[in-house]
Amino acid sequence: MTTTAEQSSATTLLRFATAGSVDDGKSTLVGRLLHDSKAVLTDQLEAVEQASLNRGQEAPDLALLTDGLRAEREQGITIDVAYRYFATARRRFILADTPGHVQYTRNMVTGASTAELAVVLVDARNGVVEQTRRHAAVAALLRVPHVVLAVNKMDLVDYAEPVFAAIAEEFTAYAASLGVPEITAIPISALAGDNVVEPSAHMDWYGGPTVLEHLETVPVSHDLTACHARFPVQYVIRPQSAEHPDYRGYAGQIAAGVFRVGETVSVLPSGRTTTITGIDALGESVDIAWAPQSVTLRLADDIDISRGDLIAPADDAPAVSQDVEATVCHVADQPLSVGQRVLLKHTTRTVKAIVKDIPSRLTLDDLSQHPAPGQLVANDIGRVVVRTAEPLALDPYEYSRRTGSFLLIDPADGTTLSAGMAGAAFAEAAEAVVTTDDAEWDF
Repeated sequence: MTTTAEQSSATTLLRFATAGSVDDGKSTLVGRLLHDSKAVLTDQLEAVEQASLNRGQEAPDLALLTDGLRAEREQGITIDVAYRYFATARRRFILADTPGHVQYTRNMVTGASTAELAVVLVDARNGVVEQTRRHAAVAALLRVPHVVLAVNKMDLVDYAEPVFAAIAEEFTAYAASLGVPEITAIPISALAGDNVVEPSAHMDWYGGPTVLEHLETVPVSHDLTACHARFPVQYVIRPQSAEHPDYRGYAGQIAAGVFRVGETVSVLPSGRTTTITGIDALGESVDIAWAPQSVTLRLADDIDISRGDLIAPADDAPAVSQDVEATVCHVADQPLSVGQRVLLKHTTRTVKAIVKDIPSRLTLDDLSQHPAPGQLVANDIGRVVVRTAEPLALDPYEYSRRTGSFLLIDPADGTTLSAGMAGAAFAEAAEAVVTTDDAEWDF
């Protein structure tokens, strides 16, 4: 009989992203993961086998399972973020396979923004390169709680333990300096299948988990109820019908935390306080609601509330300000410059803003700050100071990935310019530990 714990484990969901430099084997790893975990349909596998034969390859190229764009297959690279959904007996997965080229680093921001784990691939022959450091920095900025270092192509270095150990030590030191809380290093060969789903017979010196085993067992917390309660108003409901002549409700999705009938709340940015008199969910009245439920709140007082306002507990409301200091990943081809007028989108609120200052740009080689660059270009990571036309209720990103993030948008054509994270750039550096089952690993 299946236990309650096993049933719970079988229904948990892990969102994770893969990243790495060009030709490190991300798509091959994902393809191997899907193939060996029996998550590939027969017709998909037949199509990959035929495409591989057409390219003169005897064995199926599993990278074709994820490189779906024609340009990707022709060039043998990943351009867009490829999302894949699969499941094992222990867990469900949403996977974002992100590009490796420097000019597509911005795509990793998209793929990793909601991820609970990032798999960073490194070619065992090349070790840690600039793009590896860039991806580690993005994972740290986005506060991805778990990072896996997959040292790939171990078959091309004769499965040498010292090669793996040196790369793991270098990457771990770098990631730890960024404040990444947990790093797990795994030596693999995606092409041969070593340590991807099945343990490798060529690396008996490694006693840790396979990639899939780690993905299935890594602890993932979806408990948003423990976070600061936040409710961005999406829509004001006023039927003004004969049945509901005086009904006024504020609809939206709870971003974090719990709301209860009778609770005293503040409406931001106005700062007015009132009491929750009712909560409607799925057409029924309830006494309590929690993230990420979509509900309608009814309040005791008729306060001027519109889309973009934020409802929060009166004793735990975020600070309201028109000056935003943040770290941004610039994703547009056009640069972001001091003095530029933009739109800032935060949850359901969009306001006019101006870039007052760009104090620094991050140099990924040594994590130094290049002062006063004047502008940020595509794929740059830098600090910005933005002045908004209206007050915003932003949380620090370290407290909430949902209410601490924002977008800078070009007001002329709606193009997304930068993805921003309010507050400090990186978490305080912690003593990271490479997790394996072998007591010899002590980085």
